[in-house]
Amino acid sequence: MLQAAISFGFFLVSIALLLSLWRLLRGPSLPDRILALDTLYVNTVALLVLMGIALDSSLYFEAALLIAMMGFLGTAALSKYLTRGDIIE
Repeated sequence: MLQAAISFGFFLVSIALLLSLWRLLRGPSLPDRILALDTLYVNTVALLVLMGIALDSSLYFEAALLIAMMGFLGTAALSKYLTRGDIIE
């Protein structure tokens, strides 16, 4: 039963990844693309957590944590660049 739920989760998160990628490539404005990139990070973290559960390995959880931190920093830096025009004051 758990394996069926994990497979269904993989399917749904993969669809979410593809839709986020489509929004990143075809977004009408720069803020939409930044938000799509942030959503890609979240979907990647979800995919890695599902992979860690499926393979019973803690390595995937550590990788998900690193990607989540990088995603937060990247989104914050891009948002600051978008509002101010520079990252370092």
